[in-house]
Amino acid sequence: MDFSLSSQQKELQGSVRRFAELELTPLAKHIEESDQPPDRAVVKRFAEMGLLGVNLSAKYGGLGLSHFDAVLVLEEVAKISIALAFPVFESCFGPTLAISNFGSEQLKQRILPKVCSGDLLIAVSMSEPEAGTALTDLKTTAITKDNRVVINGTKIWCSGSGHADAYVVYCRMSSETGAKGIGAVLVEKNQKGLSFGKREKHMGFRGVHSADIFLDNLELPIENIILPAGGFKKLMEAFDLERCGNTTMSLACAQSAFDYVLNYVQERQQFGKPLIDFQAVQLSIAEMKMKLDASRMLLYRAVVNAENNLPSLGESSIAKCFANEMCREVSGKAMQLMGGYGYSSEYPIEQKMRDSWGWGIAGGSIDVQKTNIASALVGKRFNQRK
Repeated sequence: MDFSLSSQQKELQGSVRRFAELELTPLAKHIEESDQPPDRAVVKRFAEMGLLGVNLSAKYGGLGLSHFDAVLVLEEVAKISIALAFPVFESCFGPTLAISNFGSEQLKQRILPKVCSGDLLIAVSMSEPEAGTALTDLKTTAITKDNRVVINGTKIWCSGSGHADAYVVYCRMSSETGAKGIGAVLVEKNQKGLSFGKREKHMGFRGVHSADIFLDNLELPIENIILPAGGFKKLMEAFDLERCGNTTMSLACAQSAFDYVLNYVQERQQFGKPLIDFQAVQLSIAEMKMKLDASRMLLYRAVVNAENNLPSLGESSIAKCFANEMCREVSGKAMQLMGGYGYSSEYPIEQKMRDSWGWGIAGGSIDVQKTNIASALVGKRFNQRK
């Protein structure tokens, strides 16, 4: 097996890294302080750079590259800022893939080019007050009548809520219980019957909007159905790739913390010598590097195998779970190595630590990933209700 990047991939990675460090670094500090998402001019700049829809077909305005190439792009942007990386994440690994994989040709042609041009931001809306981890308990309904879809319900924990232009909403679309009744509908903003709750404030993820979504007799054309009732399994297959995006965000957060602290321990002196000359510091740095490399290999395995249409539930869950835990550990060690400077908001490590805890909750918690791993190993789903 060859774990090295091709010359084209190195060029892609390097160009995005230079762009991110030069143009995005000044914006990242402002976003962190203001807690506001990047403005549309930034998103349009991403489109100019070809960073939106990296792995979408050129037919719809994407670059037509692989999921692996999209990982390389996403990591470089996310090293600078989670909030700045969100439009890239959503266009390459998030709800856009549900439309790309399962939407009608008409829906793809109407939506995907706008995503790639930076004119349309899409978020996914899954969780409900009584259906988070137990997603098949969701109660939001989408009833088809006379070539229209009428949606009623409440959604929570939607990253991008109120800021995004459209939402892939998981709904109960038939009277069948559990997964059999679930499908998904695309809900575009500024529709009658769509409203948003008060914006939530989180420990991290500054610049990423989150709020409740209220759907009250919202009517849409039947063409907005992405998958009808019974499509839950397919939606989860697309979500396996979204886990790879979550993994990449965790990895980027940890890698950027490591890069910063590695430089710090070589410059900072105590007792007349650099911190790196102390064996305890050497051990910590080595442990961080081992965890980072292991996480990267698990991510690469999952995303490359997903490219070949191999089952990815187990591999994507392993990659996400390991990266989520690793990110918390590495950012924590980085803070400890920096002491008071690490705890100060004048330096980036405290932000990395705050963001790192979010990824082990978003997109399925760490413990849920471990259940997925066990499920993949024994070849059956575990009924948590019994």
